[in-house]
Amino acid sequence: MRYTYAEIAQTIDHSLLNPVLTDKELEAGCALAVQYRVASVCILPYYLKRCAQILKGSGVKASTTIGFPHGGHTTAVKRAEAQQALDDGGEELDMVVNISKVKSGDWDYVRAEIAALTDLTHARGQKIKVIFENCYLADDQKIALCKICGAVRADWVKTSTGYGTGGATHADLKLMREHAPPHVQVKAAGGVRDLDALLAVRALGVTRCGASKTKEILDECKRRLEP
Repeated sequence: MRYTYAEIAQTIDHSLLNPVLTDKELEAGCALAVQYRVASVCILPYYLKRCAQILKGSGVKASTTIGFPHGGHTTAVKRAEAQQALDDGGEELDMVVNISKVKSGDWDYVRAEIAALTDLTHARGQKIKVIFENCYLADDQKIALCKICGAVRADWVKTSTGYGTGGATHADLKLMREHAPPHVQVKAAGGVRDLDALLAVRALGVTRCGASKTKEILDECKRRLEP
């Protein structure tokens, strides 16, 4: 299947989450996202307010992470993070599940937390992505999370933070697309570093990819689309 440049660019959440990025580098990353017309910038939380200012009117959404990268924050802390992010202009939030609670099989806790964050985000008219960190989970745990996210009407299920021991695999993406209901989209994160990798995951039903190699991916896209 052939895609337009806009369709490819709108698959990308430009990732600016490396903790050693400077203010200047974060600023430049936001400018790059506007130049390349990607879907969103997912940025370190402290810089989200400035990010939203830069992106205003560009069509690129401002986003950040909640409970990142390990998911072990209390629900109250995650709610406070989400509230701050929404107040700062966040339009999409990427929340890490409590991985320990998932592995412990405490599904009531997991469901309640995802529901709390989803409801809070939706009440403000914004969207939420739920990060599983699949490298630490068994398939039955991933399936259970997909079903919970469907039931509470999260907007995306997401493979990884990009900071675990593994990233997005095709097997996981197929599993998530199969077990998440149609109203829940799938995001790949970790390992999508070139255009061919992005095209491959799109073919599996992925609608968003976290990428730090945005410029390289989209420059290659432009080259291939030139007559």
